[in-house]
Amino acid sequence: MKGRVVAVCVSERKGERKRNVGAGRLVAGYGLEGDAHAGGWHRQVSLLAVESIEKMRMRGLDVGPGDFAENITTRGLDLLRLPVGSLLRVGTALGEVTQIGKECHAPCAIYRRAGDCVMPREGIFLRVIVGGTVKVGDPVEVVSGV
Repeated sequence: MKGRVVAVCVSERKGERKRNVGAGRLVAGYGLEGDAHAGGWHRQVSLLAVESIEKMRMRGLDVGPGDFAENITTRGLDLLRLPVGSLLRVGTALGEVTQIGKECHAPCAIYRRAGDCVMPREGIFLRVIVGGTVKVGDPVEVVSGV
């Protein structure tokens, strides 16, 4: 399975929408350089399919890449079919899927702004195994796991 990177997004604080910076560096054991979610934990990088964002647009929400606080927005790859432990090549980096979806304990800024947040249902999270670069247009490819 293969898709493409639509956006590479960062934010200064957790729980807020991110801005597309077009390219970035994924650091092994850390995450996306310059992003508030990076660190030595299991949810270093978040991915969300643009197809999920388009579902929200069809419901009348004015949203786009980064609005759901995802780091990497993809197209053409069914992220929800990837089991935990799957390996993904993202640009020149390699990551392991560590979590699918997440629990939201309180409405975040995205939920308050948009009235819904697709990230808890359809986002996935990676731990960066091999660092590298990622930019808009790069392939996102399943190396193992499906």
